[in-house]
Amino acid sequence: MKILFVVSEVEDLVKTGGLADVAKALPIALQEMGHEVCIVMPYYKTLAEQHPGENWAEPQVLFASDKPYNFSIKRLQVGNVPVFALDYPEYFGRDGLYSDSYHAYSDNAERFAFFAQGALQVAKAVDFQPDIVHCNDWHTALTPYFMSIDDSDFFDRSRSIFTIHNGAYQGTHRFSDIPFLQPHYLLHSQLDGDALNFVRMGIRYAHKINAVSPNYAQELLSPLGSHHLYHEFQQRRSDLSGILNGCDYSQWDPINDPHIIQTYTVDDMSGKANCKIALQKEANVPEDLSIPLIGMVCRLTEQKGFGYILPMLEQLMQHNVQLVIIGTGDPQISRTLRDVAERYLSKFAFIEAFSVQKAHMLEAGSDFFLMPSLFEPCGLNQMYSLAFGTLPIVRGVGGLKDTVIDLADAPEHATGFVFEQPDSQALLACIHRALLFYHEYPDKFKATQTRAMHSRFTWHQAAEQYLALYHAAIGG
Repeated sequence: MKILFVVSEVEDLVKTGGLADVAKALPIALQEMGHEVCIVMPYYKTLAEQHPGENWAEPQVLFASDKPYNFSIKRLQVGNVPVFALDYPEYFGRDGLYSDSYHAYSDNAERFAFFAQGALQVAKAVDFQPDIVHCNDWHTALTPYFMSIDDSDFFDRSRSIFTIHNGAYQGTHRFSDIPFLQPHYLLHSQLDGDALNFVRMGIRYAHKINAVSPNYAQELLSPLGSHHLYHEFQQRRSDLSGILNGCDYSQWDPINDPHIIQTYTVDDMSGKANCKIALQKEANVPEDLSIPLIGMVCRLTEQKGFGYILPMLEQLMQHNVQLVIIGTGDPQISRTLRDVAERYLSKFAFIEAFSVQKAHMLEAGSDFFLMPSLFEPCGLNQMYSLAFGTLPIVRGVGGLKDTVIDLADAPEHATGFVFEQPDSQALLACIHRALLFYHEYPDKFKATQTRAMHSRFTWHQAAEQYLALYHAAIGG
């Protein structure tokens, strides 16, 4: 099978979030299973600076709005998968991928509408005629539409898959502000006033749609979880499925992690104690193995549950516990975290920064990992935590519900702690359960850590499910 993977970022090349992890791991897994995969992405300034690619194919011209868009194609590679990057400096020769600091570029709609169509021209230019065109998130959501109106026969046998990694980001923009799309009269009749919703177009035009976990797919079919696209998802519910992301255990495994002070295994977890001491030193809190340590590393956004984390912090600090939060983002959230941390220096450390090493240190050195998200399409940190024997404390949404088994629901199979209601008292009650379990049942706590470390969510499993989805699209 020939698979064209259209995406806005790829790990090892350029990355802002979990989308890049998927865009590297899934194509590599599919390639290893014997399929022919190539990735198309924008050639950003930072990509050009760090990974200069070779020119590939002749310079291209894409005509839209009576304007010629002259671009070139660069060839790179991730693993054994070829990557073709669309080089158009007017749109992608900027310091950021999507924004300048906290402000999204005002022409993002035009930039990625151009990329959505240009990706198809790249496929033609490099003579890669796909069975499947796999599109990812709002940046590529118009690609199925452009496939449907393509006047060549190049994509006649191709089928499109649209994967929703985070339905909250939909690419909604004023249609009148997107000169690139003005000639497309078919879109004029599908506007909400003057607003064009890219994700809505992806749902309407893709042959199959999927979310990045089974539970998130079900949430998208509900009025509350559909991100205001309930009727769109309902109309395509027979074509909607959920496939859980995998975890890259070559990077997240305490057996061979180069970022932690001492490696350890599920059979010999003695090294985890040294990792805890190292994290306590890094966070400048007392070095005491008897005190339960809760870690959290994330973007500081409302999605991650800070709306009900912040109100309960003072109550949590009344307990014999340590809390370490690593992350950057919303200035108001970071200001509140700094204020509380300054009042409880021996219990709470807020590290307003991010590095790969700090993230690995926290996963290895914590007893619990806090991930009480408002919504979480899949989530990866809970998988990393399970691999490190760090028990997740999560809200039962999206992929968190698919990957963490609550102690109260199935004590003999439990791998963590789950609560349901998105409020401070439900979160605090769940943390209380975890702390009591830690103090009162140390043997059972260790057994739960062992089960957690035996959990495996591999990209090979995910790739097999995607292949089934591809075949369903072709068969349908």
